[in-house]
Amino acid sequence: MQLTPTQKRFIAWASLALCAVLGLWLLAPVLAPFAVAAVLAYALTPVVNWLDSVGQGRIPRVVAVLVVELLALLVILGLLLLIVPILASEIPLMRAQVPVLLDGFNAALKPLFAQWGIQLQFDVGSIKAFVMQYMNANVEDTLGSVLASVKLGGSVALAVIGNAILIPVALFYLLMDWSRFMGQLRALVPPRMRAPTDAFLSEADQVLGQYLRGQLLVMLILAVAYSMGLALFGLDLALPIGVFTGMAIFVPYLGFGVGLVLALFAGLLEFSGSHGIAYPLAMVAVVYGLGQVVESFVLTPRLVGERIGLHPLAVIFALLAFGQLFGFVGVLVALPASAVLLVAMRRIRTGYMASQLYLG
Repeated sequence: MQLTPTQKRFIAWASLALCAVLGLWLLAPVLAPFAVAAVLAYALTPVVNWLDSVGQGRIPRVVAVLVVELLALLVILGLLLLIVPILASEIPLMRAQVPVLLDGFNAALKPLFAQWGIQLQFDVGSIKAFVMQYMNANVEDTLGSVLASVKLGGSVALAVIGNAILIPVALFYLLMDWSRFMGQLRALVPPRMRAPTDAFLSEADQVLGQYLRGQLLVMLILAVAYSMGLALFGLDLALPIGVFTGMAIFVPYLGFGVGLVLALFAGLLEFSGSHGIAYPLAMVAVVYGLGQVVESFVLTPRLVGERIGLHPLAVIFALLAFGQLFGFVGVLVALPASAVLLVAMRRIRTGYMASQLYLG
């Protein structure tokens, strides 16, 4: 069968796309720091350009890049350091409250299982001795046992340190030469296809901008909401845990899950002795349950989903698919990449609806 020129072009582009996806999948571990740097560069380039315009050429671009990158890294580092006061406050509480907490769990679970005809025998004394042995050990021994248990080898440690250095370096060069890189990529597009390509990229840029602005607004609202909700229950660490949960929402599900675990752990340690186990469980259920409902059905659909036009099922599928293919980085870029794919699908659908294949 003789192929038409259109069919040949379609097969060629489909083959290129397949090769690109296969290459990304095979090189995902190597490309991970560059992907993170590219996402940050896309988000921070407008800020660098704004500083350039404000300085009217008097501020060298390298200075603007260094200022913006330094501020961004400080914000990220500050978010990570929110965990420090949480751990610093919880470790002393653990030594005092873990025995009480174990007694509370034993007293609550045995009658519950007894109602179902299950006789549970907890050796609470042995569990206490085991836990307190590790908690009272010196920091060096504890850290050594943890590192040994997770088999943190030298290659993994070097990879973590290497990525921590490589991402800021790659981000610096991308911010410095973003316009030149985009121009070089545009030059690879055949001249007859540059107009539709520019229109596609412009629409995708608008969608991504709306996504980033909407996501930032959701993060700020949730940071305030979680902090206030936990504070109303009297949690001492309400501010750092609430802010961390809200800001970490940028990584879907993972940020919410880590924040929930931190709040539950802090609540159990702080309230189990005075209010019982039910109080911290109710606190987490109310605050994080309402927070998840408001985020899923109000904030994200209105401030993010409606702006980029993604159905909630499409969001879930995108997160799972990108996470399966590219790991953590895939989860991080799932929604922005889905927004770009959505623009492509809209154009394909429009072309199909106007084609003779559809009209007959």
